[in-house]
Parts: sequence; C-alpha cells; structure tokens
Amino acid sequence: MNDLSYHKKKLVFSKTDISSVAQKYKTPFFLYSEEILSRNYSSFSDAAKNAGLNDPLICFAMKSNPNRELVKILAKLGSGADIVSGGELKRALEAGIPADKIVFSGVGKTAEEIEFALKKDIYSFNVESIEELELINKLSRKHKKTARICFRLNPVVKPKTHKFISTGNKTHKFGILEKDVLDSLKKKSLWTHSRLVGLSIHIGSQLLDLKATGQAIKRLSEIALMTNISLEFLDVGGGLGVDYHPDETKKMPQISEYMKLVAKHLEVHFYSKTDLRPRVVFEPGRKIVAKAGIFVMSVLRNKVSEDNHFLIVDGGMNDFMRPAIYGAYHGLLPVREAKNQVRCHVVGPICETTDCFASDRDLPKLQAGDHLVLADTGAYGYSMGSNYNLRGRPLELLVKKNKELKVVNRPQKYEELL
Repeated sequence: MNDLSYHKKKLVFSKTDISSVAQKYKTPFFLYSEEILSRNYSSFSDAAKNAGLNDPLICFAMKSNPNRELVKILAKLGSGADIVSGGELKRALEAGIPADKIVFSGVGKTAEEIEFALKKDIYSFNVESIEELELINKLSRKHKKTARICFRLNPVVKPKTHKFISTGNKTHKFGILEKDVLDSLKKKSLWTHSRLVGLSIHIGSQLLDLKATGQAIKRLSEIALMTNISLEFLDVGGGLGVDYHPDETKKMPQISEYMKLVAKHLEVHFYSKTDLRPRVVFEPGRKIVAKAGIFVMSVLRNKVSEDNHFLIVDGGMNDFMRPAIYGAYHGLLPVREAKNQVRCHVVGPICETTDCFASDRDLPKLQAGDHLVLADTGAYGYSMGSNYNLRGRPLELLVKKNKELKVVNRPQKYEELL
C-alpha cells in the first residue's frame, strides 16, 4: 500500500486512518510520519554511500521544515543541518545536531548570528560575498577564533525549475563568481583568522532535470582544483525534486541515479586530477520531508458562480503558500473515496485571489464538514506560514513509528499573535 492511499474507501496516511484523526483534532492541521521521514533520510544517506562517495555528510535543509520533533528524529539518524539563520542554528542544536555537522548558508548573515556560530564552532560558513568574508574574519579576530570558510560558488548555470527557486546564475543574489573566489585567495588580509576548508554549490530547488547539476559539479571541481588548497569537503548542495504532479513521476530521477551522476562528475573532473579525496556534503530538504507530511482541511461550503464551482475550505494560503506563490501543484484527496466528480476551484478563506489550492480540479461532490487532504506538504508548509488575516498557525501532529499520535506543535491562540 502507498503511504497515502485508499483502503476500504478510507484515505490512509502512513497506515493511519485520516478521518479518525480529523474527528479527534480540529482542522486545519499538518500530519507528519516518522516512518516516512526516517525512510527518506536513510534512502538518501545509503544511496550516497552505495555510490562510493567519500564520507558523505547529509545536512538537512532546516528551512524546509524546522519542526523540533522532526529534526530530533533526523539528528538521531546522524543528520547534520544546513541553516540560514541564527534561529535555525539554535533549533538544530536544541534538537541534538552536533555543531560540527552544521553548515551556515545565506546571503544576509548578521554580525550577531556570525558571532553565535563562531562560539558554537560550526562545521563551516558557506560564504556568499567578499564583504561577508571580511566581517567573519574581523569577528573571528575579535573572538580569537579561526573561522572555517566554504565559498558558495555561483556556477552560472540555468536549471530547469521555477524562476523563483532558481539560485545558480549571476542574476541571482546567491553565491560568488569564480573570479571573485580566486581573487580573494590572494588577499592575505581576508585570511588572518579564517581558513578555506570547502567549496559549495546550490543551483535551485525542485530539480527534476540533472543536466545543470552536472554542469555545476564540473565547475565546482574545476574551481576547487584552481584554489591549490587541500579542501576538506565539496558541498554539492540540495534541491533534488519530488513528484508533486503525476506527470513528474516519470521525469523524476531516482536518488541512486542522482548519486551516480555526482560520483561520475567528481571522478572525471576532480578525483582523476588529484590525490585529494575531500568528503562530499549534501543539503537536501524537500527530498527528505515533503512526502512525510500532509495538510488536512475541512470543507466550509460550496459556492457556484455560473460555470465556476468553488469549494471553500478552512485552510488558507497563510498555512500553505506554495500554490499561491509558485502556482505549485499538490494532490487533493477527500478522506472518503467517491466516484461522482465535479470540476471545481479549491479555495481558502484568505482575502487574496491567490488563496487557491487548485483550479479546475475534478473532485467528488463534497459538503460542509467533509475532510480534504492536500498531499506532499511536509516541506515548505508550516515553515513558510504566516498570521495573515490574524489567523493562528495550525496544529502539527506526528504519527510515530509505533502508530502513536503525538502533538508536536499546538495550534496558536489569538492571545499569542503579535
């Protein structure tokens, strides 16, 4: 049985009857699965090892879902963390991820965040500008530290993904161009209290075509050799996509295929030209957690406007933003299987036209009180949510491996809103 499928006309997620959960807890809510999360992480980690990659370090991209209980599960499995803020650093440490498994990315690190990370002795700062390096070196001198630096290289490639989640070209704010990386190494003043230990790339998210990934790893390898430094690691980033839409299933590369591509390009463009064998670092997010979560909503009412049928639900774009900001597709499934279909627009209560989970989607005729599931919402769901329209953040639940249901984040009350 699939992780999200019908069994005796009831929708089941990770062997849990969703309707029974929805009768016990008020909607909307996120429901996560420890079993799926653990399986996804282990599959990724095992594939890296099976491809022969040297001492792989899997740094979970905290931005995709920083729920404390989920990160604790990953920490116990041996995961590191890819962070982009001081808050994410604190959450990773609280959840049990060792500081020497944490890489700090992002173009806007503040002095306070850098100082905190220095005091914790994180694995590396993924530096994204020369001014950032200057600041890190200055603060390292102040605290009598030597910062571990990894340049995030902008490889100037154009991956096939949505323009809002593409990060590997010179028009994007991320990473440093080749010339600036190499020129900075000649300036001794930048390195009095900093040491280059790695080089990284991250070209975008929801990647289903690996051509640009191969090009980026080639550039990463070439520049790494040009530094003439014995680097400790090469970070190939994250962004491997998942099949949100049925049509994406055939396009989606298997994890083993992705790892073989990484291994092949590193061998051809790096290992074959040097005796160095740096470890390989990964920064997956959605590949680990997207399918480990669903979003459960209740139908509020139906509305018909001539040939437009609106199905109005209690979840909104403030709870799950991807369809509103990316036009992203997510499966929609009623918790009780039915055959009579009606073409409808599934919309939320937020006062924005973009508050729409799906347009012209064929669904059974649902009535007020019926439950509807938005699939594959474990990544970039709660983490991107807001209190827009003064709505409290929703409940988060976890199905544990023993099938026990645990509240991992209670719904937010009005009194807690800013």
